[in-house]
Amino acid sequence: MDEREPGARTYLGVPLYRPKVAFFEFTSCEGCQLQVLNKEDTLLDFLSLVEVVNFREAMTEQSDDYEIAFVEGSITRDDDVKRLKKIRKNAKVLVALGSCACFGGVNQLKNRFKDLNFVKTEVYGRHPIDSGPVRTLEEIVKVDLKIYGCPVKKEEVEKIVLHIAIGKSIVFPKYPVCMECKRNENICLFELGEPCLGPVTRAGCDSWCPDNRAGCWGCRGPADDPNLDQMKKIMLEKGFSEETLLDRLECFGGFSSLMKKGNVNEKDL
Repeated sequence: MDEREPGARTYLGVPLYRPKVAFFEFTSCEGCQLQVLNKEDTLLDFLSLVEVVNFREAMTEQSDDYEIAFVEGSITRDDDVKRLKKIRKNAKVLVALGSCACFGGVNQLKNRFKDLNFVKTEVYGRHPIDSGPVRTLEEIVKVDLKIYGCPVKKEEVEKIVLHIAIGKSIVFPKYPVCMECKRNENICLFELGEPCLGPVTRAGCDSWCPDNRAGCWGCRGPADDPNLDQMKKIMLEKGFSEETLLDRLECFGGFSSLMKKGNVNEKDL
């Protein structure tokens, strides 16, 4: 039976369509995919919304017959480009999963070095390795949807998949993490002597790190109209160096374009 027809599978009376989905990874730790498999009490509910046909971390079967491709990781090799283009061709919807896919993630830190051969020698020694500059997915192919975070938050992924299944629009918060932090009644981490990018980072994680007394590192990228100059002023007033601010802003790559426009400049390595 076509599950798009009424009476097959519903959510609050709305007929559900179970799309065929696949998960892929490029240069990454694969932690975003593991997040999808974590918290097993909701895993069966998640799987009831989609038909997984390709997921190396979870199954041995593989199929190129999918509609939605969740892609984790950044692009660092020429053969990555060819493989990503094939995935894009097969998928009706391509989702960038996590900070590495969206911004380059921690991997993009090597792009700060002028000599990539120096980086490869420092990391791999004399062993030959094919590894070029780090690129995001959308530098290679069209990306239809981005799910932010390092790692992604499982609850957010599940919510997005539910919205896809019932045909509901997907809206990401425009406000910063600070608003979620206040809602969760946390003590501001600046008052506890911890630097935090909560004032300028896109919300949606439910202040995951501040809830656990760890300052935000900006893995979800900038909120709408972030004021980096004011962020710099706050950090300095609270006794933190500009170097500390730069370390956090540079870490995941989400703030790179904004840093070049403002008074907070990237390191010249």
